[in-house]
Amino acid sequence: MHHDVIVLGAGLAGLAAARDLAAGGADVLVVEARDRVGGRVEQTALPDGRIVQLGGEVVGRAHTAYLALAAELGLILVPSYVAEPGVIARATPEGLSAGDPPHWFAPGDDACHRRVTEAFDALARTVEPDDPWSHPEADALDSVSVGDWLRAEGASPGVVRLWEIGQLALASGSYERTSLLSALRKHAAVPGDPGAGASEHYDYDDWEGLRVAEGSATVALRMAAALDGRIRLGEPVRAVDVRPGGCAVLLANGETLRADAVVSALPVGPLRSVRVTGVSAERLASLHRQRQAVAAKFVAAYDKPFWRASGLSGLSECEGVLGSTWPQNEGVLSALVPPERYGALLGMPAGLREGELLGEVARLYGDEAHDPVRCWTRLWGTDPWTQGYVTHWTPGDVTAVGPLHGTHEPPFYVCGSDQWVAGYMEGAVRTGRAAAKEALRRG
Repeated sequence: MHHDVIVLGAGLAGLAAARDLAAGGADVLVVEARDRVGGRVEQTALPDGRIVQLGGEVVGRAHTAYLALAAELGLILVPSYVAEPGVIARATPEGLSAGDPPHWFAPGDDACHRRVTEAFDALARTVEPDDPWSHPEADALDSVSVGDWLRAEGASPGVVRLWEIGQLALASGSYERTSLLSALRKHAAVPGDPGAGASEHYDYDDWEGLRVAEGSATVALRMAAALDGRIRLGEPVRAVDVRPGGCAVLLANGETLRADAVVSALPVGPLRSVRVTGVSAERLASLHRQRQAVAAKFVAAYDKPFWRASGLSGLSECEGVLGSTWPQNEGVLSALVPPERYGALLGMPAGLREGELLGEVARLYGDEAHDPVRCWTRLWGTDPWTQGYVTHWTPGDVTAVGPLHGTHEPPFYVCGSDQWVAGYMEGAVRTGRAAAKEALRRG
């Protein structure tokens, strides 16, 4: 059977693209390697009805495409963990602290932190998020790491450590291996409140202040329900041949599907395993040059949010195997394992992994952490259908990927969380809908 468009991947990007294509009158088919939709968003429920997010959870005020889609689907946005009572906790090998400043700050570090943040904020305002390559000093900004820039700006070791622990809390990859241009571009895309003075280089309210009350995976599930009969699960793609007169998609089972156009919504890691012909070498080189941060997610559900008794919010930044924790729902803690500690996670014997991670939570919040209702671990970095988490731009990557990033080569269209600036659920929805709009425009 011949289709108008075949979409590769049933994550948020692929589903958003397919939804808009179908609404525009296209005969669309989605093929997905997993036995479920959603990609890096998935959820389950506890016996008491609490929804547990095993993947992406939160968005912010600047994530306009995602917010618009949620509204179209009739979903309700509510404040996320940022509305939780209590203060942030920080854990390092030598100590713990609650609130600010962190326990390793020396006299003068707070003023130093404000100064370098203001410098970073001012520099970010010179970068155009959609076209960082046009910056007159793009090559220079891309050649240095954020860590090197901080030290060049006179940041103290304590301030560098604060920026680094916050970056690893996001599981984005160390600031010692993150391009300054990429960080400036990300900040420029979500610049904070212009009336509030210099903003933090990552403000939790701006980036993660909202969540879908029905669960973020419900966004994917509702789109999939509307595409009933147009999604094939358990169908990995092995090859794609792109031709103006017709495209062919070879499945792992040997079946060949045909369409007028193909939309790739695959993460950049798995896409490298697909043989693509008929697309220019330059476009493929740009796609293949991207990399993802190898990370994992850990979730522990408890009967109650016991950390509140200590005046803590459940949000933390850590230097253990876990990089962070935050409360996703009443009594449910999420955590991320950053790339720099992923090897330590994999090195844990499977039977000991849960206990060791709970031990790190207990160091933050007390012995009650050892008695969860249930735990879950998602090894995104070694999952064959993700091979990572968010995009990690090391020094030189932005210029090496170049301005072809996120562009299309009809009848081959590209979308996904890797193809936008910042916010992986926003990036998926934004680029998925943009790819559909472009494909429909071209007929």
